[in-house]
Amino acid sequence: MGLLDDVKNAVGQFGAGNASAEDLAAQFHQAVGTADPSAVTHGIAAVLGSNGTQPFGQMVSQLFANGSADQKAGMLNALLANASPEIRAKLGSLIPAATTGAVSGTQATAVSADAVSTLAQQVHSQNPGIVQELSGFYAQHPTLVKTLGSAAMMLAMRKMAEHRA
Repeated sequence: MGLLDDVKNAVGQFGAGNASAEDLAAQFHQAVGTADPSAVTHGIAAVLGSNGTQPFGQMVSQLFANGSADQKAGMLNALLANASPEIRAKLGSLIPAATTGAVSGTQATAVSADAVSTLAQQVHSQNPGIVQELSGFYAQHPTLVKTLGSAAMMLAMRKMAEHRA
């Protein structure tokens, strides 16, 4: 059985109530472990860019809130690297080092999830390509994606399987 069949089976079982959210999370972990990185990135990008999920800024904020200090710094630095100078200047009071350089893990932990949501939404409105860039980051940290819930994991797995097929 291939990844596509495994994903269809897991999604079907979960949808029918024959599998728990923990089972789905385990299947997601297995799918991420066996898929190539581009498929994982593709699946996560589908979640972040979907109209059927939370708005982009809210998802990034949720992922940020659940990340480690280093993961938070990585997310912020990716967002800030893609922000226009105007956005960086405007958010300088909310995000330490927004205008001066890279954010450290210690600095990142002091940033509120609301500030990250605002930053993500503003960067996304000027540069939709941020979805792909952050998807690559989250592909390296797939455990964070589990925090978005079952619907997000199912969508990511479906898109990973389609990408691989």
